[in-house]
Amino acid sequence: MKNKDSEFVEKLVAINRITKVVKGGRRFGFAALVVVGNQKGSIGIGQGKSKQVPDAIKKATEVAKRSMVQIPLKDGRTLHHDVYGKNGSGKVLMRSAPTGTGIIAGGPMRAVCEVLGIQDVVAKSLGSSNPHNVLKALINGLKSQSSPKLISSIRGKKISEIIKKREN
Repeated sequence: MKNKDSEFVEKLVAINRITKVVKGGRRFGFAALVVVGNQKGSIGIGQGKSKQVPDAIKKATEVAKRSMVQIPLKDGRTLHHDVYGKNGSGKVLMRSAPTGTGIIAGGPMRAVCEVLGIQDVVAKSLGSSNPHNVLKALINGLKSQSSPKLISSIRGKKISEIIKKREN
């Protein structure tokens, strides 16, 4: 959902209901997992806990906005190269795709791609299906990605030398 007052898009990934059994009965708490992005390469993930769902979502959104990271995108629509990310048992594989492919990803990965601004990608979650681990693995993988601009500055070459087409 997109707020009128901000340029960020927020997506709720998961809500968890936690039950604490006390003498008088059960006390319920809620944990929310939210991803926030500007659809131009910035993304943040956040978790919030509260006794009510709206408060948990609000807390998670604030945490996500504080933890924003910038991800380089190719042509503003896909990844520069294939990405593998890992966090604990959560493993994800993301592959760049040609124009018109769309977002072929499930669950939390789809939400991340939508708020990040990726339009063409093929992604697969390989290990844990826990949304927390999948999201952290995805962010780790995306942060490890290197753009041609970065590689050219490291090697001291021109960008055109880095992205030459293979002759075949």
